[in-house]
Amino acid sequence: MRKFLPWIIVAGVILVIVVWAMGLQNKALVFNQAVGKEWGNVETAYQRRNDLIGNLVNTVKGAAEFEKGTLTAVIEARAKATSVNIDPSNITPEQLTQFQQAQSGVSSTLSRLLVNVERYPELKANANFLKLQDELASTENQILTARTRFNESVQAYNGYVLAVPQKWFLSYPEKPYFKSVAGADKPVEVKF
Repeated sequence: MRKFLPWIIVAGVILVIVVWAMGLQNKALVFNQAVGKEWGNVETAYQRRNDLIGNLVNTVKGAAEFEKGTLTAVIEARAKATSVNIDPSNITPEQLTQFQQAQSGVSSTLSRLLVNVERYPELKANANFLKLQDELASTENQILTARTRFNESVQAYNGYVLAVPQKWFLSYPEKPYFKSVAGADKPVEVKF
């Protein structure tokens, strides 16, 4: 029995190391999956907004002789925003920037549309339009919440995979945060 004791100790140490390494990998996988889930929530919130924009444009078209350039810009921005797809497991800062730029285009053209709508009192009183406006405001809040939760999950993920000793044993890349678009720190100027 004594001659096997060193082998048993070595096997025990190896088993502990293997179990520990598996734990590191499994925990990193959980954090990675959380980031993917939260990114899905971000995309869902933006999709909801894109779906509402179609209804808003149709309501505006039906209720007012409207500036065609603004409506066209909204439709084009929506199409561009829905064409940008990101794989959350391989998300890069460049992809996230491209996604944010496309969504920023939707936000700015949508703002122009809503500002121009102020010229049409009968449209502002339309119940469908008012409901859509409320839905869009609610959706923008959902987008903010989804982006915040995404950043929280990225923080947890990055904090885990970049910490020592995980950093030495894992090959998971750092994930980028969702950042505001350029100029978002300045107040929006609304002119009527």
